[in-house]
Amino acid sequence: MSPLPLLLAAVMAHGIGQTIVFAVLAPLGRDVGLREIEVGLIIAASSLVFSWASPRWGRASERIGRRRTLIIGLLGYTLGTTVFATGFLAGMQGWLTGGALLAALVLARMFQSTLMAAAPPATTAYMADITSVEQRAGGMGKLSAAHNVGTIVGPALGGLMAVFGLLAPLYGAALVTLVTAFFVWRYLPESPHHAHIAAQPPSPAGHLPGYLDPRVFPFMVLGVSLYVAFSVIQQTLGFFIQDKLQVDTRETARLVGMALMVCAAASLAMQAIAVRRQWRARLLLWSGFPLIMAGSVVLFFASDAWFVAAAMVLVGAGTGLAAPGYTAAASMAVSAREQGAVAGLVASAPALGYIVGPLAGTALYQLDPHAPHIFVAVSCLPLLIYLHRLGRTLP
Repeated sequence: MSPLPLLLAAVMAHGIGQTIVFAVLAPLGRDVGLREIEVGLIIAASSLVFSWASPRWGRASERIGRRRTLIIGLLGYTLGTTVFATGFLAGMQGWLTGGALLAALVLARMFQSTLMAAAPPATTAYMADITSVEQRAGGMGKLSAAHNVGTIVGPALGGLMAVFGLLAPLYGAALVTLVTAFFVWRYLPESPHHAHIAAQPPSPAGHLPGYLDPRVFPFMVLGVSLYVAFSVIQQTLGFFIQDKLQVDTRETARLVGMALMVCAAASLAMQAIAVRRQWRARLLLWSGFPLIMAGSVVLFFASDAWFVAAAMVLVGAGTGLAAPGYTAAASMAVSAREQGAVAGLVASAPALGYIVGPLAGTALYQLDPHAPHIFVAVSCLPLLIYLHRLGRTLP
């Protein structure tokens, strides 16, 4: 059996879970009395842990195998999401309040991130193992596309389950990853990465690439910056919709889910075009960041749900191009022996972005609801200058 369908299914399950969390987190936070900045703190703290754990899981996948690492990540997501949802249940029932509730939610999400951080580097390294250099951008595009399918399915499932309450989607997401973990355990073969490693000369002095490795560093800068921008928009979207459109928490969750769904659909469409036409990493990056900038400008002027949806189409299209662009570029910069380590670094880029983005976005939102959109539009300019300076070093 080809490993590709199960590999993509695992990525899709992760996307379903993450989208459900972000669709319900803002209204859930307000239901239990958390401020916007406190909701941002939950995401930032968990992202800090994720960025610490992801490279370590990437290196671990070289020792224990991609398959086993992926199973750990999926089961960790299941367990962590269950604990996180139960923390909110304690807040809604009044068992925990104030600082104790916030601390419990932060710790639960950090616990979840420690384990679920195993899945993204395992899937990225697995894809690198089964693709040639020429196929690498297309392979990473398939992973991003699978994630976007998950973020399309996630809001739809979340909306159906939300009729049973805002916690039902979280428990549903845990069930999805549990079922996926079973099928990965049962049917996914181990990656052929050991054969690739055996054919490669040893790394000098046993060193593996880190964040400051000059081969990888430029692409880490682009990846982290991409997710800072995206997380600023994503994390403030629920507050923006609720305040701008004057709707209740359940309607907010529905509209946020729809906005994230069209965002993911646009991302998926652009990735399908890029994979079909075999766009190089350079073109993916040069196309992605201007689209994100345009989306943030449209969001600044948004006055209704349709305007918000149009803005998220642009943001999704840009993210869908830039994400596989920096991932493929980093993967092509190193040898087969180093793919696990680089996959861990690449997988940590979203988490590093989510350390800064949610806190910056929610803090800016408390100053002015449009401040996050201005921040994203302005921050894209130096990234375009940086891309220009990289020039032909981009593959």
